[in-house]
Amino acid sequence: MVAIIELGSHQYRVSQGDVLDVELLDKEPGEQVSLSSVVAVVGEDGEIKVGRPYVDGAQVKATVMEHAKDKKIVVMKFKKRKNYRRKQGHRQWYTRLLIDEIVA
Repeated sequence: MVAIIELGSHQYRVSQGDVLDVELLDKEPGEQVSLSSVVAVVGEDGEIKVGRPYVDGAQVKATVMEHAKDKKIVVMKFKKRKNYRRKQGHRQWYTRLLIDEIVA
């Protein structure tokens, strides 16, 4: 079974057992999360359910594995011949989820 969920401003394609990195959630590691914003579900028999905007009664249950920081990105500002250079780094926090089950 496969589901497409909406979390934050992103959509993710998930199935049972997947590990997913999403925007930082306010949950503790080991805590169970129920995601009810399911956009579409594909069943075992290939039947597709598409919601308007979400599928009624569908949920994705996941467990929070950890909170971590992503790789560093470098923000560089530069103006030629003006002796202007600014370098800044940024690491974004994210939450790693383990998808336990999809309830359609």
